Amino acid sequence: MSLTAGVIAVQGDFREHASAIERAARAHGERAEPVEVRTSGTVPDCDLLLLPGGESTAISAHLQRQGLAEEIREHVAAGKPLLATCAGLIVACTDAGDDRVDCLDLVDATVARNAFGRQRDSFETRLDVEGLDEPFPAVFIRAPQVASVGECEVLATFDGHPVAVRDGPVVGTAFHPELTDDARIHGLAFFEAPE
Repeated sequence: MSLTAGVIAVQGDFREHASAIERAARAHGERAEPVEVRTSGTVPDCDLLLLPGGESTAISAHLQRQGLAEEIREHVAAGKPLLATCAGLIVACTDAGDDRVDCLDLVDATVARNAFGRQRDSFETRLDVEGLDEPFPAVFIRAPQVASVGECEVLATFDGHPVAVRDGPVVGTAFHPELTDDARIHGLAFFEAPE
C-alpha cells in the first residue's frame, strides 16, 4: 500500500521535496505517492504533508485564501506528520514576528525571518540532529532563526540557536533538507515516530 504525501505546491522546491519523500519512504520499506497541493480538498486524503520554503507572507496568504490553513491544522490535530521547512517553518510557528504572516500555530516557537542574512549569506554546514546517527548536510538560504521555543523539542542547533524542532507530529527546519541527496530529515519527520 502506498502513502499519499501531500506537498503544498505554492512556492519553493516542491518537486525536490517530493523526490526526497520517495527516497525516505524506500529507505524505511514504505511507498509514498507525492501529490502537489494548491487548493483545498486534497489535504484530508494525505497521510503525510510537507510545507516547503518560499516567501512566508505569500505562502500564508495563499493558505488562507484557498482554505488550506484549516485543513493543515486538522491534519496535524489528527496526529498525521507534517514537515515544514524554512518559510514553511515560519508559517507553521505560533509567532513569526511579522503581522503579515498568518501563523498556523502548530509549532510552539517564535521565529525571526531572514535572521541568517540575505541570499548572498547562504551557507551549508553539517549539523548534529537528534535522531540521526551522522551529521546532516544542512543548506541555509535566507534562513529564519528560531528565536525562542515553548513546548517543543529542539532537534538541532547552529551557533547557539535552534534550527530544527519537533512539536508533536510536526518537524520544522530553518534549513532546506530537499537540496541535498540526503533524505534522512524527511525520514525522521515522516517514518520515525517521536519517542
